[in-house]
Amino acid sequence: MQQQALVFALIGILGIGAQWIAWRTGWPAIALMLAAGVLAGPVTGLVVPEHTFGDLLEPMVSVAVALILFEGGLSLNFRELRRTEGAVTRLMVIGIPVGWVLGTLACYYIAGLVWPVAVLFAGILVVTGPTVVIPLLRQSNVAPRPRAILKWEAIVNDPFGALCAVITYEYLRRVDEGGTLLSVLAALLAAAVVAGLIGYGVARAIAWAFPRGHVPEYLKAPILLVAVIGTFVLSNLIQQETGLLAVTVMGVAIANMRLDSLRDIHPFKENVTVLLISGVFVLLSASLDFNVLRQFEWRFIAYLLALLFLVRPATVLLSLAFSKIPWNERLLVAWIAPRGVVAVAMSGLFALRLDQLGYGNGSILVTLSFSVVVATIVAHGFSIRYVARWLGVLGARKRGLLIVGSTPWSLSLADQLRQLEVPVMIADTSWQRLSMARQAGIPTYHGEILAESTEERLDLAQFQVLVATTDSEAYNALVCSEFAPDIGRDSVYQLGGMGDDEDHRSLPEALRGRAMFTSGLGVAEIMERERAGWTFRKTRLSEQFDFADARAALPEEADILFLLRKDGKIRFFTHASRPAPQPGDIVVSYGPSRHGEPEGLRTANEKKEATA
Repeated sequence: MQQQALVFALIGILGIGAQWIAWRTGWPAIALMLAAGVLAGPVTGLVVPEHTFGDLLEPMVSVAVALILFEGGLSLNFRELRRTEGAVTRLMVIGIPVGWVLGTLACYYIAGLVWPVAVLFAGILVVTGPTVVIPLLRQSNVAPRPRAILKWEAIVNDPFGALCAVITYEYLRRVDEGGTLLSVLAALLAAAVVAGLIGYGVARAIAWAFPRGHVPEYLKAPILLVAVIGTFVLSNLIQQETGLLAVTVMGVAIANMRLDSLRDIHPFKENVTVLLISGVFVLLSASLDFNVLRQFEWRFIAYLLALLFLVRPATVLLSLAFSKIPWNERLLVAWIAPRGVVAVAMSGLFALRLDQLGYGNGSILVTLSFSVVVATIVAHGFSIRYVARWLGVLGARKRGLLIVGSTPWSLSLADQLRQLEVPVMIADTSWQRLSMARQAGIPTYHGEILAESTEERLDLAQFQVLVATTDSEAYNALVCSEFAPDIGRDSVYQLGGMGDDEDHRSLPEALRGRAMFTSGLGVAEIMERERAGWTFRKTRLSEQFDFADARAALPEEADILFLLRKDGKIRFFTHASRPAPQPGDIVVSYGPSRHGEPEGLRTANEKKEATA
């Protein structure tokens, strides 16, 4: 038992460590997790999942994949689906059969598999997979529509890939008993419908119970997790491998029932999913056996090339032919198709079953599936940014700043950011208050930023920082609290509320955003300074003109607002944190107009900055 605990700890450290390194370096997280698992497993022998977990390994991985698919389904809103212009429907209705047929031909004629094994393996490979696609999209700056297409396809197609494999296997198993393909399809279709109804029924039960107070807040997340596992197991009891379909339907159904009671659960489920993806991927890559890889043949390389450059592109381009999706977006979707946990797990499962049926190629599936996973992760993980840039389907090239609240001060801040070539947008509920911003050519968002429709109308991925500047401290705090999980707790700021007097301590720090300015200036104080003619000022630091020099050149009353790094990142000075200035950074301050500064001092300071 102690050994199992150590292995669990090591898997967690490796998985989360790989994700952290990916965040720091920008390298693909899936490639790092794959490397970590291989190092821990076949290279060093520190983690041997089959020995540590035995027969529990398969159900552990299956339940983890079910939870990942459910969480992915919770992120699939039908409003986002409409944004894909029918691409996801085409990739399901046309893409799955086309991909299955083309993949079967490649498996038979290139990889050399016998027909039954080729059909089954090609069915497994029609999936991409949220365990690899979601981390890939999280680290890449892909435009909203192709991002939505890839995410929907990964989550929705996963259970259908499993069903394709089940159809083939059930037909092979029953053919000697006189079973026909039509009878197998009818039975599995009925089982799939039942699984979908189970998933939808559980979702309806949760949607009825949660808002009516039948479940206390502290039990909602545990009950949801237990419901997912129960739905998965129950569906698999009816028909093996339909559980993934049931939990996907359950997740999508709940996501579109607009349950406010689930908002607080979102951070928890996302954290659980990150842990599961990290753990499962390390676990499966640690299961890789070099002895099995010795069965790898040179013709498999030709098969991998065909899968990357022929099967996937042909499948997507045929599916999206005559659609409204632009050609550059079609080509990106045609290229990105990494395989992950489901492909490996399903291949290992059916390899054993095929051996029992007397098909010798079954053992080769493990070798091929790992080869496909490694090839697609390396090829797509390291190329997605460059391909997206080459095709012109990147999101905003430079992530900017979202200002909530159109005021004279926020307009001045937005103008200063534009001068620094930082993308900026002002959001406000009043069309009239936004008029000055529109006249100045500043991008605006008219509407309630806290409304649910904002997710559909505004792409938050284009912003690295949010600043709440309305005349209500409580509303500013609410906005920061709402968007902290999406943008980051350290990247949401608001005016005021952290001074020394009682009025400035009206809200606990945990309920608000970071207070801008080291003095925690309040809304009223900012408005008073704006009326007094205070202005923004920017200074570039260098080796000769450092932060101390820049501060000394400012009036004593002035406050440093933020730093603009050379890489475009914005770091605000707050009551609680002061970023470390570096040469090349631009310091933006807010202080009295320099008209009141003595001429001699102003001239000396300007000369000093100019020579720096």
